[in-house]
Amino acid sequence: MAMDWKTRAWLAVGAWAAVIFALSSQPGPVVPFELFPHQDKLGHFIQYFVLGALLHRAMGGARCAAILAVLIAAAYGVTDEFHQSFVPDRVASVADLCADTLGAAFAQIVIIAGRVVAR
Repeated sequence: MAMDWKTRAWLAVGAWAAVIFALSSQPGPVVPFELFPHQDKLGHFIQYFVLGALLHRAMGGARCAAILAVLIAAAYGVTDEFHQSFVPDRVASVADLCADTLGAAFAQIVIIAGRVVAR
């Protein structure tokens, strides 16, 4: 029996959230070297950009999907930062949470702008 698109979309959200959880479970920095200052913020931004886009899609692109996607991603970011506070050599960071939320919000801007341009 084939899954409908909505089930697959929510499974993608869950799978990506699991990837984020797995990365935040790694003790110490995920990338052992720093190419530029605060490069971890770019990683957070990208991870939550993807999460925000997947959430938007899973909600079917409803009018409130953009706001809900950012709120859900930000809430997941809070739980992720809390989780990191228990991982050796990791800390909870408000700056990381800001990068998470900005990534999810930027995904909504890209999606909405893409729809406007496509018209």
